[in-house]
Amino acid sequence: MQTWNIDVKDLAERAPELRAGDRVLLSGVIYTARDAAHKRIMASIEEGGTLPFPLKGAAIYFAGPTPAPHGMAIGSCGPTTSSRMDPFTPKLMDLGLTATIGKGERSPAVYEAIVRNKGVYLCSIGGAGALAALCIKECEVVAYDDLGCESVKRLRVESFPLIVAADCTGTNLFDTGRAAYCIVA
Repeated sequence: MQTWNIDVKDLAERAPELRAGDRVLLSGVIYTARDAAHKRIMASIEEGGTLPFPLKGAAIYFAGPTPAPHGMAIGSCGPTTSSRMDPFTPKLMDLGLTATIGKGERSPAVYEAIVRNKGVYLCSIGGAGALAALCIKECEVVAYDDLGCESVKRLRVESFPLIVAADCTGTNLFDTGRAAYCIVA
C-alpha cells in the first residue's frame, strides 16, 4: 500500500495506478452532489441540457456540507452513504467521471463501471466532517441553490485524506476485508 499526493487534474491519468487500500492526499477541485442533485444532473443529461460542471476527469464527493462558520470556507463536510448514488454512477462514469468519494460499499454495476472506465472509488472517514472541512480551502455553489446543503458545490481541497476503496482492477476493500478478517462458521 502506498500514499499518493494527487492533484485532481491528474486523477484520470493516475487512477489506473491506484490500488485498493492505497492512501490518497487529494488536492484541487472536486464537486459535491447528493441524491437530489444527481436526479437533476441525470435529467439534464437525458434532455441534452447543460451540466453544472464538466464530467471529464472530475471527482464527485457525496456530501451535503453545513454552513461555514466564521473564518472557514465550509462547515462540517463528511461523506454520505455512496450506495444511494449507485443508480446514477455508472452512466456518469461512462460520460467521463473519474472518481467518486463517499463512504460504504457500492453495487456490482458501479464496480463494473470503475473497471470499464479505469476510474476509482475513494472513501472518506465518516463522522469526521469537521476535520475534513479543514482540508477545504474554497467553496462555491455552482448549481441547484434551492437544494440548500445538497446543492452542487465546487470545492478546492488541499491534501484531502482518502482511501482507495475500489480500483480499476476490480479489487475493492469491502470484499478483500471480509475475506481477510471474517471468520465464517
